Amino acid sequence: MISALLLIDAKGKNIVSRYYRADVTRESADAFRTNVIAKKDTGSNPPITYIDGTTFIYVRNSDHYIVAVTKKNASPGLIFHFLFHLVKMFKSYFGTEYKADDLRDKFSVVYEIFDEVLDYGYPQNCAIDLMKQLIRLGKASNEVEEDASTITSQVTGAIDWRREGITYRKNEIFIDTLESVNLLISQTGAVLRSEVVGKIVMKAYLTGMPECRFGLNDKLLISNEKKTKGARRGKGSGVEIDDCSFHRCVRLGQFDQDRTITFIPPDGEFELMKYRVTENINLPFRILPVYEEISETTLKINIKVIANFSKQVSAQNVELKIPVPPNTANVIPKVGFGSAEYNSADQTIDWTLRKLTGGQETTFSAEVKMLKMTNDKVWSKPPINVIFAVPSFTASGLHVRFLKVYEKSSYQTVKWVRYMTRSGDYQIRL
Repeated sequence: MISALLLIDAKGKNIVSRYYRADVTRESADAFRTNVIAKKDTGSNPPITYIDGTTFIYVRNSDHYIVAVTKKNASPGLIFHFLFHLVKMFKSYFGTEYKADDLRDKFSVVYEIFDEVLDYGYPQNCAIDLMKQLIRLGKASNEVEEDASTITSQVTGAIDWRREGITYRKNEIFIDTLESVNLLISQTGAVLRSEVVGKIVMKAYLTGMPECRFGLNDKLLISNEKKTKGARRGKGSGVEIDDCSFHRCVRLGQFDQDRTITFIPPDGEFELMKYRVTENINLPFRILPVYEEISETTLKINIKVIANFSKQVSAQNVELKIPVPPNTANVIPKVGFGSAEYNSADQTIDWTLRKLTGGQETTFSAEVKMLKMTNDKVWSKPPINVIFAVPSFTASGLHVRFLKVYEKSSYQTVKWVRYMTRSGDYQIRL
């Protein structure tokens, strides 16, 4: 798939190159330098460039380019995923702010990494924890001797995302359920589009090789189950997930069987699960706007905001970007809560509420003075955009039912669970 990997600095000089197939030559770097780096508007170049039958797919990190060269009809998405993972691997070895000079100084390590991650151009070993056991940086030989059988079993076995021998004084696990709400409401108040895009992010600081069992809502349906079960379920009866994907550590067979997520976690932070929900969404805010034209030069705006969540929960940094006509001369806002100011650059009134408690209602009104227009062009009203963050709330209704950690030493684990819902494209048409 990948014929060559090139590391090239911002001036076009070759740092390290590794050729896996004979269908590309060392002139590839020259072609990339001439057609991509030498151009003045480098930042506007597409990340995929086709030159004389050769495809260059690249990402830029700091002061250098990481380039994959191929002659085949390869998947760009897969190659980009590989390149971004390679950047993560370099950061784990050379530091998050590494530069081209760091790659030059440690070129032998870079060559070893290139030899491990690809086999004849196909990705094979991209697990950072396992790579650090195979390729050591700056250690004396007597400190890096490993049991060969352990490394071999991890290379060929199923658990290559976690190394053995990890120890912590305090065993902790953090679970963050993060959701983004996309909403489009029509002028009549009908929901045209609603969607929750969520992910569960975990930070695991656990000793040994623990097995975790993770349970979500009692009634959890995936898309194909919704079809086989027949009628739609009512609100509050459970969570209907349209689609989801898991980290490769999750045992999918177990999840299909009883909807529990069973896995041996990687060390540190990782994304356990991604999901999307389009049914039975708990919309955090109800927005009721009224635009009234008093005269050709006067517009009156009234807006009511209702917080549709528990009184024990408070939204933070709520902002409504309320559109006004381009010929606006002056705005006189009146707010029951928060602050409002006219943003002439965006042609909006920005109403900001630093904190809004669940169940609370608040109102906004404004008198907009406009210049008289000489033409009859009708103002195409843009939608109201809402920005918010609501801790301890999920719009999908998804929640953690239990988390159990099993390890042979039976240590105590401190568990932390947090929820956060933020705005995506949350819009109300006028």
